[in-house]
Amino acid sequence: MVFLGIAAALVLGSLALVLAPLLRGSGRLARRASHDMQVFRDQLREIDADRARGILSAEEAEATRIEVSRRLLAAADAEGAEASAGPAPRGLSRAAALAALVLAGAGVGAAYLQLGAPGMPDQPLRERQAQIAAIEAERNDGAALIAQLQKVLEGRPDDLQGHRLLVTSLAGMGRMAEAVDAQRRVIEIQGEAVPGHELVSLAGLMIAAEGGRISPEAEAVLAAGLAKDPEDPSGRYFSGLLFIQNDQPERAYPIWSRLLEEGPPDAPWVKAIAPVIEELAAQAGLPPPGPARGPGPAEVEAAGAMPAGERQAMIEGMVDRLAGRLATEGGPPEDWAQLIRSLGVLGRAEEAGRIRDEAGDVFAGDPAALAQIAAAARDAGLAP
Repeated sequence: MVFLGIAAALVLGSLALVLAPLLRGSGRLARRASHDMQVFRDQLREIDADRARGILSAEEAEATRIEVSRRLLAAADAEGAEASAGPAPRGLSRAAALAALVLAGAGVGAAYLQLGAPGMPDQPLRERQAQIAAIEAERNDGAALIAQLQKVLEGRPDDLQGHRLLVTSLAGMGRMAEAVDAQRRVIEIQGEAVPGHELVSLAGLMIAAEGGRISPEAEAVLAAGLAKDPEDPSGRYFSGLLFIQNDQPERAYPIWSRLLEEGPPDAPWVKAIAPVIEELAAQAGLPPPGPARGPGPAEVEAAGAMPAGERQAMIEGMVDRLAGRLATEGGPPEDWAQLIRSLGVLGRAEEAGRIRDEAGDVFAGDPAALAQIAAAARDAGLAP
């Protein structure tokens, strides 16, 4: 209650200062105009005196006289306007001021009660300063440890684990640009044998350093990572993000919906995708995703009990249906890659090669999609 009383007094005092001119009326303005007129008249007399003493030339005196006369006329007009308008009725001015005072005070009070926290306990300055000091000390300790690690790595340039630790430490401190450089060193150490996830990590750091924007350079690194490991979940997540950035939700949705189905529920990409997948489906003009569907225990048992010929026929029927759907409706690169792999397993290499070539035409200009198609072709045993 003490706080609310002090706050109310401050608000009322501030409003009183703002509304004081309304209560005083316009008399002061009129007096100001009369004073200005007298000053300008005196200046006109001084111009004549300065001309007589030779201080001003004829041209200078005339120019100055014109300017002062203009100001005198302007002041006279202002005085006339004030005189013709007349002061507002004093009672009306006071009523308007009182209404403004009440309405503004009530509005401020209502806003505070809605948005503020009147019951919040006091936060002494000393405690807040101690908290800030603790945060600063932790940050300084982290910076000191990073500097120490960097110094150690100067003498151990090929220490892979040390450089990975440096990347993690820099990223944890929010020093993303430096983390990008450190991750580049991690990749250089591994050379041609670098796994795809290391390239995807570099792309992720580059994206973070750009505030979430996928630059052309980051896109190229991402494509290289997916070429090595098309199933990397982080890489696929960023691939979907790239399609969203390029206003292609219909390309992003199949990638993200599949990641959501695969899980696990606590994966960072699942946590990022789950809240927005329905909106993404709407943007893509597709129905929202339903629960993930898969064969139940009874179906699995029935398939296992099938004779080999029937089981083969069932698999080929599923593959043919997928091929027919892609031929008529199209689909994401993941579906094309799945079809190529399935045809390879079935020994239909010629057909798999034809599908690979067709997918190459469909996804021309999309490095990430082409990388998935190329990886599927390798898995199917197709020649490059």
